[in-house]
Amino acid sequence: MNFELNEEQQALQASLSRLLGDVYGFEQRRAIAATPAGWSEAVWRQLADLGLTALPLPQAHGGFGGGAVDLLPVMQELGRALSLEPFLASVVLGATALRLAGDDDMQARLLPGVASGEVRLAWAHDEAAGHQAPLWIETVARRDGERWRLDGVKCNVLHATAAHHVVVSARVAGVPDDAQGLALFLVDAQDPGVRCRAHRLVDDTPAGELRFESATALPLHDPHDAATALRALEGTLAAGTAAVCADAVGLMESAYRLAVDYLKTRRQFGRLIGENQALRHRAAEMLVSLEMCRSMALVAAVAADDLDAPGARADLARAKLMIGRHGRGMCHAAIQLHGGIGMTEEYAVGHCLRRLALLDQLFGDVDAQSARLAAMA
Repeated sequence: MNFELNEEQQALQASLSRLLGDVYGFEQRRAIAATPAGWSEAVWRQLADLGLTALPLPQAHGGFGGGAVDLLPVMQELGRALSLEPFLASVVLGATALRLAGDDDMQARLLPGVASGEVRLAWAHDEAAGHQAPLWIETVARRDGERWRLDGVKCNVLHATAAHHVVVSARVAGVPDDAQGLALFLVDAQDPGVRCRAHRLVDDTPAGELRFESATALPLHDPHDAATALRALEGTLAAGTAAVCADAVGLMESAYRLAVDYLKTRRQFGRLIGENQALRHRAAEMLVSLEMCRSMALVAAVAADDLDAPGARADLARAKLMIGRHGRGMCHAAIQLHGGIGMTEEYAVGHCLRRLALLDQLFGDVDAQSARLAAMA
């Protein structure tokens, strides 16, 4: 496997790195997090102008036809900046579900707007009773004349308040945790039957609890075609898993750089603390973890792009497991090397751990991935 980025990927990563370096420094991020929206429309427009919102979308709808491997350097740079923008929610999750399950007319109506950044999507799938169980869906869809109505509650919907439309997983038949009877629907975020209780996640990412009360919904596909729904659901969760793996590697690199810079500048007892051999050994161990996780993020991206390949699902679970485990240990080490300052709100390294804690929970934490790998054995 080639672990090097090609020239186009390197150029895109460099352009994004320069942009985020100018507009998304840590203090700028803190200012954005303190706004009511929790993200920056100005930065979002610049990401769209750079072509990032079009990267994974079909060429027929204004995109570039990229996959998870093409998104890898983008997500790494966004992770390095601890980005709060709705890229994962809209471009990765919502757009992937729409691309995999939506009919041609619906894709033609919405995906060009997503590609340009003018339309934002959200992915409403997780439910409180189904923690770490991807098929546990209690939200119900029922036919009401010529329309479909949704009733249920979705929790921790990323950037729910920023979305124009929400892609919702619901059940038209069967019982929770059943692979049969699933369907995906599109709901207008301003529909009278949608109630949103906004909140922030542990890393300040905007999210919301969406309550659907007879909300009008458009089916993305034949609602009784459970195979299409299941395939789209698995593909969306795989794309999300690969994206957060890359995001985590980016923030791990940020934590490593902060720790090494601190070792090179902090003086105690008349000498740099980086001259302490034990601390240098700790930094070396962090670098080993970082490089291993960088490789695992690429493995996850390759697996997400070809989920039907032999061993792809196991590779995806293994990558998420390893990155979650090593990422947490690395962020803890970075904070310990800083001492007390590492736990303060005003210093970036603690925010890396908070972000890692969120990413570990998304799409299955370390324990959930271990259980999945055991079931595949």
